[in-house]
Amino acid sequence: MSLSTALRTGDLAELPSRRDEDWRWTDLRGLIRKIPPAYVYEGTGLAPEIMVEGQAGQIDFYRSPFNANRTVRVSNGMVAGLGLKEPGPLVFDRHDPVIALDVTNAGGGFSVHNRLTVRVPHGLSAVLLESHAGNGDHVVSFDLDIDLEEGASLERIVLVSDHAEAIVVRQSSVTLAATASYAQTVLTTGARRQRLETRIAHPGAQASVRLDGAYLLEAQRHADLTTVVTHGGVDGTTAQLTKGVVRDQARGVFQGRIVVERGADRTDARMRHQALILSEKAEIDAKPELLIFADDVQCAHGNTVGALDEDAIFYAMQRGLPSDRARAMLTAAFVGEVIDRIEHEGARAVALAWAQQQLGEL
Repeated sequence: MSLSTALRTGDLAELPSRRDEDWRWTDLRGLIRKIPPAYVYEGTGLAPEIMVEGQAGQIDFYRSPFNANRTVRVSNGMVAGLGLKEPGPLVFDRHDPVIALDVTNAGGGFSVHNRLTVRVPHGLSAVLLESHAGNGDHVVSFDLDIDLEEGASLERIVLVSDHAEAIVVRQSSVTLAATASYAQTVLTTGARRQRLETRIAHPGAQASVRLDGAYLLEAQRHADLTTVVTHGGVDGTTAQLTKGVVRDQARGVFQGRIVVERGADRTDARMRHQALILSEKAEIDAKPELLIFADDVQCAHGNTVGALDEDAIFYAMQRGLPSDRARAMLTAAFVGEVIDRIEHEGARAVALAWAQQQLGEL
């Protein structure tokens, strides 16, 4: 069962519900009573695939039209060329391999299912900076498949600003080969119902994963960050940090699962979830899980949910800061730990500016 299947078939029975354990806090069947009409695209679109290719000294990004600002824009699920009549490669210097992907779903009252594939071949590196936004009460399913070959590296930063009445499910499936490296940071402000799900097939074999996220929620917004990392071989590492801030009647959901299969010895996997509740009616639901079927491993998980430290607020106020300013500074520092882990300096600056804007509105 999935939202994408329901949108393709029109069958409400395909929607996940609270009876499904992994969807118990993000019920879609009880919310969606009718599948909205599918969005009708104008013009022709390209196959939604980004292929990273190149030799030492250059990286070419094929099969998507780019403008001079090195941006792929996807409007309502269709890759659209900006200032280019025909798609073509854009050559990057190896020190600046950045793809900016802007996915905007405009208007309301429709449904759309998008699918995008990103492939990074042997030994190459790239940064994928995604911005997802919308300004209507649409129903959106977005599937992203990421394939990293041996020795490849990808850092993915996802900034999500969905409409307050939107219903959105974004699912990412990541497959790594030996010695590959994948890093992800997801920052979101939620929606009427929103689920951001990441599933990673981890081969071990000196491959590494960093899987971070933060949700900043107010009003009646809902965000569900669900992750599943499956270690299938020896000598793999995973580091995961998720933080959340909720106020008003918002609801944050974190579900993190790390699976260590039989034979995946010497796995090092660590997961932390920390959240702040800033009002009495806000809610956090968290379920970190470790499923370990191997013996020689180092795995740990932690989960804390609470309020801001009143002693720290008092300490700041004693030094002349107003109460609201003190709380804002402490909240920014709390979320900042996630952003500080972004490796690419330019992407980190973009993420920091985005988070500061959102926190200023909380």
